[in-house]
Amino acid sequence: MTVLDNRALGRATLARQLLLDRADLPALDAVAHLCGMQAQEPQEPFVGLWSRLRAFDPAVLSELLTGRSVVRTHLMRRTVHLLTAGDVLAWRSRHDAMLRQRVLGTYRREFEGIDLDELGEAGRAVMADGEPRTMAELVRVVAPHRPAPQPRALGEMLVAALVPVVQTPPRGLWRTKAGVRNVLLSSWLGRKPDPLAPDGSDPVGQALVRRYLAAYGPAASADLRAWCGLAGLPAAVAAIREELVTFRDERGRELLDLPGAPRPDPDTPAPVRFLPAFDNAILGYHDRGRIIDDAHRGLSVAGERVVLVDGRVAATWSVKADTVVVAPLRGFSPAEHAAVAEEGRELAAFLSDDESHRVQVASSPG
Repeated sequence: MTVLDNRALGRATLARQLLLDRADLPALDAVAHLCGMQAQEPQEPFVGLWSRLRAFDPAVLSELLTGRSVVRTHLMRRTVHLLTAGDVLAWRSRHDAMLRQRVLGTYRREFEGIDLDELGEAGRAVMADGEPRTMAELVRVVAPHRPAPQPRALGEMLVAALVPVVQTPPRGLWRTKAGVRNVLLSSWLGRKPDPLAPDGSDPVGQALVRRYLAAYGPAASADLRAWCGLAGLPAAVAAIREELVTFRDERGRELLDLPGAPRPDPDTPAPVRFLPAFDNAILGYHDRGRIIDDAHRGLSVAGERVVLVDGRVAATWSVKADTVVVAPLRGFSPAEHAAVAEEGRELAAFLSDDESHRVQVASSPG
């Protein structure tokens, strides 16, 4: 069986994630291809799409949100993602049990003796009028009528697990600061999420495997689980295994992939790319060694924005006074320094409507 080293896997990831070459895709198609984008920080998906698409216009993504073609909602790993309306309707029911268990993992004692099905029905009844509500507003209506845990635990169980909701604009619009207000997913999109297959088969799980591999492969089953948070996908993998090709990584893990998916030559040049906080190009794997060194793995869960140089995390970046500030994690060659500075200037222009092209790249790791 062919062994793919980290460099080969890294180049495959860049190609699947639209980071090897910027794509000529509409923003909606890009969000769909990426199986959604991590979005708990509302402005980060704009940078994620700017790094992946040619001539990306942030106003288009805002219009997709206000037009209800994309939504912000809790889904994979119980984190807020930006997803197409079609995907969230197709995938939400398959994630319900995982979302519930993730909240219980934090607040299990709080919910001892509480009927979660009844609690969910109560939450849906409150939200059925289609009025956007904050989590606190929903809790204030639901809590007085039953034994209930502390408000934070109750709110997270309702909004992140039991009641399928979306976060309404202006939350998530370009350069807009707004608090979270939730509305029923079915009210916002005009229909309820698709139910699970009544015969016990798992067509949604099989679709998730295919879609994940198209955007993240080659990958191990543990990577798939780390991306979506679903533990019950071995049967889905088994059901489509004959469609797949297999490799091994340097650790000996079996890697699954779609036969026609791109796996570029490991020596393919990789351009500098600036990634937003919590980008799934990093978080979408259990083994992130294909793109980030173990010594810097903590950056991926700490909300640090990172810079890819030669396909790997080599710096962090921030913005101060319309200046993109780059802090290297290793020394840069003169050519790398120049490439980082040039891409940083382009990012500064994007973030400032072309009013600033300022970038500051430290000369050595700090």
